[in-house]
Amino acid sequence: MYKIKISILLLIVISLFSCKNNNEEKTKKEEIKVVPKPIEKIFSYPKDDFIISYDTIREYDTFGKILNKYNLPNSKIYQITQSIKDSFEIKRIKLGKPFIMLSKKELGDSLACPKVFIYQHNLINYTIVDFQDSAKVIKFKKDISIKKRTAKVTITKSLYQDISDQNLSPKLAMELGDIYAWTVDFFHLNKGDEFKVIYDDVFIDDTVYTGIGTIHSSLFKYGGKDFYAFRYAIDSLGKKIGYYDDNGRTLRKQFLKAPIKFGRISSRYNPHRFIKLYGRVKPHLGTDFAAPIGTPIMATANGIIIKRAYTSGNGNYIKIKHNATYSTQYLHMKGFAKGIKVGSVVTQGQVIGYIGMTGHTSGPHVCYRFWKNGRQVDALKEKMPPAKPIDSILKEKFLKDIAPIKLELDSI
Repeated sequence: MYKIKISILLLIVISLFSCKNNNEEKTKKEEIKVVPKPIEKIFSYPKDDFIISYDTIREYDTFGKILNKYNLPNSKIYQITQSIKDSFEIKRIKLGKPFIMLSKKELGDSLACPKVFIYQHNLINYTIVDFQDSAKVIKFKKDISIKKRTAKVTITKSLYQDISDQNLSPKLAMELGDIYAWTVDFFHLNKGDEFKVIYDDVFIDDTVYTGIGTIHSSLFKYGGKDFYAFRYAIDSLGKKIGYYDDNGRTLRKQFLKAPIKFGRISSRYNPHRFIKLYGRVKPHLGTDFAAPIGTPIMATANGIIIKRAYTSGNGNYIKIKHNATYSTQYLHMKGFAKGIKVGSVVTQGQVIGYIGMTGHTSGPHVCYRFWKNGRQVDALKEKMPPAKPIDSILKEKFLKDIAPIKLELDSI
């Protein structure tokens, strides 16, 4: 009798534990985070007609798993994915991207069933998958407005800091860095240098700021000289666009000034450098650019990878042959960019690796070495030929077009 009572008690405990687990699993599946919004519609869908759930793509999420989590049966999920596979690449939803699920309770059902999935690519572009009846995909783009802005910043601390102190977007520094990458040494700005710029701010629905748009023109006063940049299309379709100075010369040159966008020069080219540790002269035949570990390193010109290797002194390094005259080398990398191997063709500005501390080095940096006709030279002192200027046939029109813009820049 005693054994029977114990057995019954165990069955009750197991049953309760099993029910608890089932309830927990059901609760997890049924759990939907509902966030009320003070709006009448979610895109074109009346707010009051749906249960609205705001969520993000999580690790190991797939489109099917998400729908299943919101109580949609596998048979229906299969029908939807087959219907939309040519319209929406469901395998390319990205970790961390927001989405909205619109659900409804069907007659006689206790659980809400998803009807519309809204995936946010960015602040402007969305993909809507509507499967209330037959599944369909709708591409949605929010209305944007563009407001023309001007700014003037004098360098007193650093480009980033001075831009931030005027409550301007940090992206402005990045964009100017790209435009003047061949012209201005951003590792050696002086107090009193300044820039003026005419650019666009982009807004969604006239209210939500999304950042910097096009930079139309700028003037960088650097080292006592004026460097103008005018964005200009040299073809009738407006596809061949570049930045040109006030004489129609392109700002692009054969080589970038540096293999990283921002940082500092920690050691310069010096063939007579004396190292106390060794007690002798040990030439430094490169330029060291210091930056945090993981900072992208760029190819300074078009070329082909001829070495990708490791040595005890250089650490991880890459060497690029650009033409019969020039080659460059990048030392002490943490690692190489995806797809970079011997024989790879790279383009100017392409990321080839990342700042590290491999090999003989006392801090995170890239040692940038520059060969000319087989001999290492100081990259910062080499005068590089520019790319082709505006064609002489177009130059008269160009000068006429930029004249009022130049006056506007000068008056900022």
